[in-house]
Amino acid sequence: TLVEPQSSGIGGGAFMLHLDAASGKLSSYDGRETAPRGARPGMFLDGGEPMKFMQAATGGTAVGVPGAVRMLELAHARHGRLPWKRLFEPAIELAERGFAMSPRLARLLARERVLRATPAAKGVYYTKEGETKPAGSLILNSALAKTLRAIADVGADAFYRGAVAGGIVETVQRAPSHPGTLGYADLAAYRAIERAPVCRPYRKWKVCGMGPPSSGGLAVAQTLAMLERFDLAALKPISPEAVHLIAEAEALAFADRDAYVADADFVPVPIDGMLAPDYLAARAALIDPKRAGPKREPGRPAGSEAALAPEPGGDKGLSTTHFAIVDGAGNAVSMTSSIETVFGSRLMTGGFILNNQLTDFSFRPSVDGRPVANSVAPAKRPRSSMAPTIVLDGHGRLVMAVGSPGGSRIIGFVVKALVAALDWNLPLQQAVDLPNFLSRNGGAELEDGAFDPGLKAALEARSHTVKTFALQSGLHAVRVVPGGLEGGADKRREGVVLAE
Repeated sequence: TLVEPQSSGIGGGAFMLHLDAASGKLSSYDGRETAPRGARPGMFLDGGEPMKFMQAATGGTAVGVPGAVRMLELAHARHGRLPWKRLFEPAIELAERGFAMSPRLARLLARERVLRATPAAKGVYYTKEGETKPAGSLILNSALAKTLRAIADVGADAFYRGAVAGGIVETVQRAPSHPGTLGYADLAAYRAIERAPVCRPYRKWKVCGMGPPSSGGLAVAQTLAMLERFDLAALKPISPEAVHLIAEAEALAFADRDAYVADADFVPVPIDGMLAPDYLAARAALIDPKRAGPKREPGRPAGSEAALAPEPGGDKGLSTTHFAIVDGAGNAVSMTSSIETVFGSRLMTGGFILNNQLTDFSFRPSVDGRPVANSVAPAKRPRSSMAPTIVLDGHGRLVMAVGSPGGSRIIGFVVKALVAALDWNLPLQQAVDLPNFLSRNGGAELEDGAFDPGLKAALEARSHTVKTFALQSGLHAVRVVPGGLEGGADKRREGVVLAE
């Protein structure tokens, strides 16, 4: 919240996987934002057509009820060892004494036009005149220190009730652009949820992730399952053959994702059917090792709702963060957190920025008369692509924890890292550093400037439409190795491997 306000924080939501080494129990926690009671299916339509994304994303209408604080409190109650209050002390001290603004944050603030006009951001991230502060400037955030101190003293109720909640409601409802309906009752009603993780065997391992409302765990599991019929270990890393196969499996997984995955408390998501071995074998049979297929249609897994229409387009969440932690006892956490786009809704209160996660819902509630699974509804959680992942061995012991920011490309980033670490057995930092490639069922996508031109030509010869994208991943991973642990932090964003 303090040093990476463009990406995450208590004004947003999160998903967490936790592995208890002693019992072997894997838990997953859902701190995804919810739509307020005043949300309506057509709230992101303008004259019957979807709004332009930034029109919808900036302002109060896009703000969902933040879930990160309540989720962290729930996870701490189940697994925490230090006193809750102590956990906040370093951030409070840093907020009051200040930190040196990083070059990346400085660059993003310099490009930002809406946030700099926000009164609460002036004097914190910008000068009081709204001018950009240079990298290295000392950033003080006394308002955030006050908010964190209240949460530390009282618990999550200090965020969801009282003065902090009042600041959120006033900021959303009086937003200069697209005022929203989020109210006190929405905040008071928010609940974090412990859900069953999505786990599936992959070769000799078991790969586990988040279930709905995140699509990350299902899409990663489906992709890996379809790749099992191919001997990836025999292929050279990022060779045309390997990139082709992975992209084709991802395209098929994304077709199912776009049609079926949403908040399972509102929509019947066919999780078992999507992960059934026979169904995945049939989907894998659609992959031609020599030639890319057309844009894929969703399959018909058992339990699927025939009336649902595939969602047009993909989610836009790019401003996300991830960390992976393993402690001395072998307990592990893989957590991804987000406020959605860079600087979220551009609304700020209590020293933190509010999310714009409601734009992760489908803007169109229906297509050709059929409902879209990820349409807006009161108290519903928008679909996410966050994919915090934990890998276990055949005895249920930790192998690795991994995840990434990057919007809907998160799924491809995590698949790349898993294949590189598990199939190609690359050192973890090298697995993270490998150029990114993926498919979201709209052509093969390659990290801009990271590949030999021959790869693009080879993929095009296999009938792929090839696109490029700028640096977006922020993979962080920890792997168990003989004698200790091995870490990898993505050089594309700020991040570091630390051990003590």
